[in-house]
Amino acid sequence: MTDPLTQFVLYSKPGCHLCAGLAEKLAAARHLPFELEVRDITTRDDWFQRYQYEIPVLCCVQSTAAGTQEIRLPRLSPRAPQAKVEQLIQTYLGQSKAE
Repeated sequence: MTDPLTQFVLYSKPGCHLCAGLAEKLAAARHLPFELEVRDITTRDDWFQRYQYEIPVLCCVQSTAAGTQEIRLPRLSPRAPQAKVEQLIQTYLGQSKAE
């Protein structure tokens, strides 16, 4: 049995060039073992209220005995190189499982 992939969630909205830029860098990091779910904040009021002024927001989904929680990752500069994005992802790989 293989370990489940680390899951990340990207909160974004249509027309956000910062979101599109980060999504492109995450897509280019597909060689790393992770799953990415992109959530459009305009589809749910709670997401919109929480993230409207902060997108893009990248979270790592962590499983605990009580369920799952999203850990907000440090915000990267829009000009962060691809290597910096991959370094951030690698920091959280494998940390999504309960100890």
